[in-house]
Amino acid sequence: MKRIRSLTLDGIGKSFRDVHANSDIHLTINSGEILGLLGENGAGKTTLMNILYGLYQPDSGHIIINGDVTRIRSPKDSISLGIGMVHQHFMLVQNHSVAENVALSFQQSFFFPTKPIHKSLLGFSEKYGISVDPEKLVWQLSAGEQQRVEIVKALLNNADLLILDEPTSVLTPQEAEELFVILKRMKREGHAVILISHKLEEILQVCDRVAVLRKGALVGESDIKDVDKKGLARMMVGRDVVFDFDKDRVQPGKPILRVESLVIRNDRHMEAVRNISFEVREREIFAIAGVSGNGQKELVEAITGLRRLEQGKIIVNDEDITNLSARTANNMGVTHVPEERLRFGIVPNLLLFDNAVLKTHHRPPYSNLFFLDYPEIKSHARRLVDTFKIDTPSLNTVVRNLSGGNIQKLILGRELSGNHALLVAAHPTYGLDVGATEFIRMRLLERRKNGGAILLVSEDLEEIYELADRLAVIFAGRLMGIVNPAEVDTSDVGLMMAGSLDLLKAGR
Repeated sequence: MKRIRSLTLDGIGKSFRDVHANSDIHLTINSGEILGLLGENGAGKTTLMNILYGLYQPDSGHIIINGDVTRIRSPKDSISLGIGMVHQHFMLVQNHSVAENVALSFQQSFFFPTKPIHKSLLGFSEKYGISVDPEKLVWQLSAGEQQRVEIVKALLNNADLLILDEPTSVLTPQEAEELFVILKRMKREGHAVILISHKLEEILQVCDRVAVLRKGALVGESDIKDVDKKGLARMMVGRDVVFDFDKDRVQPGKPILRVESLVIRNDRHMEAVRNISFEVREREIFAIAGVSGNGQKELVEAITGLRRLEQGKIIVNDEDITNLSARTANNMGVTHVPEERLRFGIVPNLLLFDNAVLKTHHRPPYSNLFFLDYPEIKSHARRLVDTFKIDTPSLNTVVRNLSGGNIQKLILGRELSGNHALLVAAHPTYGLDVGATEFIRMRLLERRKNGGAILLVSEDLEEIYELADRLAVIFAGRLMGIVNPAEVDTSDVGLMMAGSLDLLKAGR
C-alpha cells in the first residue's frame, strides 16, 4: 500500500433532500501537516469527513489521493487506503479488554487473536508514549485512556491520515496536552491529521492550517500564523463573537439548593456519588467540573428527580424533595437542561411547538381539562423562537431536523420559561459552535443577574471560568475542593479533575 502524500477533495457536494450539506468543496491536505476544520453546527464538517471515511457517497466531485482519483465505497476501503477516524463518541466495546477491542479491527487468526496485539501495543507505547494496558477492560479506563486506544487502533491499521472529531471534549487539560504531544509526533513522522474542534485555542495551538465551512461551503482557508481567535470566529458565524463576558458583580442571596451527605448508586449498583454536600444560592452560578463518568450524571439525575438516593437529603427552597418524582421536583422549582439533549431533552419525532410545552402541557393556559389549547401552545412556541433566536423553517418542523445548537436553544428557552428557583444545566454548550455557545452563556448570566440559582455541570474549563462564581471539582464520586475560580489556576483544577489534588483533605 502506498503512503498518502496528498489528499484532495475536489468539488465535493452532498445533499439530503432539500438540504445542501456540502457544496463544491475544494480542500487539500498533505503529509506532515495538521489541518484544523472549523464551522458552526450544521456547517457540513461531519458530512465531509463521513464522505472521506466512506460512510457517505458524494453526489458530485472526487477524492484524489497522490494525484489519482479514488473511489471510497466504505470505511473498509478508507482504512485500507490509510485513513483512520477517531469519532467524537468512542467506538469501543465497554466489556471487552483493550487488546480485544484492538483485535476487532483486524483480520486475526481465530485462535488467540489478541496474542500479536500485546506485542504491537508495547511497541507503540515505546514509540509514541501512548501508555495503555492491554488487559484492562474498556469501562475501567478514563476518557483519555479510551481515546488513546482509538488512536492506537488507527495507527496499527497503518493510518497515514488521521481524522479526529472533537478529541478533547472529554479530556482534562493535562490529557489534552498529552494528546497534542502525540499529534505533533505523528506530524514529524509524516502523518497527516485533520482536527475538528470548536475550541479555537486548540486549533491555534496545534494546527498548521485551518479551513472554515459555513452553510456547507468552504468560506476560508489560511495558514494558522495569519489568523487569530476573533478572526476565526468571524469566519465561522459571519459576525463578531463575544468571548470575554462582562459578568456583573452581584451579591448572592439565600441558599436555594442544599445537598447533604449524598450517596447515590449508578446503574451497576456501585457507589457513584460518595458523601457529597454543597449549596447553591440565589444570584449564583455554582459549577461542578470533572471528567465524564465521575458521578456528575448520577448527581444531576438525583437532584432533578430521575434517580433515587441511597442516603442524604436534597433541599430546595427549604422544602425536602429527596426521592420525589421529576414532575414533583419541577413543580417545586427545579428545571433541567439535560446532558443528552436528544434522548432526554426533546421528543425527536414531535413538532417544535409540541416540544415547547413538554413539561407544562397539562397545566393552564396550555390545557383545559381534557383538551390542549393549540393556539396558546403555538403562541408560546413563537415567543421562544423569537426570544431565543431559534432558526427553524416553521413551528411545524419535526424537531430532530433542527441543528444541535437550535435544539439546545429550544430546550433552554423552555426551561427558562416561568419562575423556577433552580436551573440545573448539564453540559449546556457541549458540541455547539461559538455562536450558539455565546448565546447560551449570555442567557445563563442573565438568569443569574435576575436572581436565579444555577447548578452548572461542565467539562469545559473555559466555560466554567467565564460563568462560575464558585467551582467544585468531582473525582470518583467525591468532591476534591470548592474554590473561587478567580483564585485558582486551571492546572490545579486539572490536577483535581485527575484525582491528584484533594483540597478538601488538605484543608484548603
